[in-house]
Amino acid sequence: MSGPAHRPGEHVRPPGGAAALVCGETVGEDRVDALLAAAPPRDREGRPESLARAERQRRRWATQVVVVDELARRACAERGTAPPQEVPQSLLPAVAAGDVADLGSIVAVALARSPAARALLASLEGEQEVPEWAVREYYGNNRDRFLTSDALRRGVEPFDEATPEDFLPYERVREGIVRELRRAAGRRAFFDWLDRSRSAVVYAEGYEHPGDPAHPDHEHRH
Repeated sequence: MSGPAHRPGEHVRPPGGAAALVCGETVGEDRVDALLAAAPPRDREGRPESLARAERQRRRWATQVVVVDELARRACAERGTAPPQEVPQSLLPAVAAGDVADLGSIVAVALARSPAARALLASLEGEQEVPEWAVREYYGNNRDRFLTSDALRRGVEPFDEATPEDFLPYERVREGIVRELRRAAGRRAFFDWLDRSRSAVVYAEGYEHPGDPAHPDHEHRH
């Protein structure tokens, strides 16, 4: 059952020590604490005020990773997709305090940590249809990627002096192109899903997105 509706940007602290509400249900602070403990910061130098700010941002960053995992678990349940086995803690990457506002790092660590996020990405990738025209267009527009070994040794310019014999045949590289285009489309679908799903999240104060301008020390980097 969904909880009460909240206005976008409204700060709440649900009972029970929650970091966020996802579809009205609580995501506990303990899950954020567990990620922070599993991925301790590498940066321990600097002024106390700078370190305090970095730690506040790191907590917000960790909340985003946990929220992506929770959203992915729900999406997998709706799709009937079973996530694979959990990742051993020893394989989780350490996270530097200076990287906490990097959106790419949020998704990268979520995928490294969350079996549900990986399962969802794989499912979305498998659903992507790659039309033949797109494969042929890629082959034609990226001729430098399909030079033969001999042509590479001779330093052939793929868009100038090359002849048809200087390129790998389309039939030989087609499946690889399909896999690459399907993978890219799957990633776009994953990011589209995540953007839509985040609208169902309400964060407790101190757990907002690190790039949210509503809090004073926000930071947004790519």
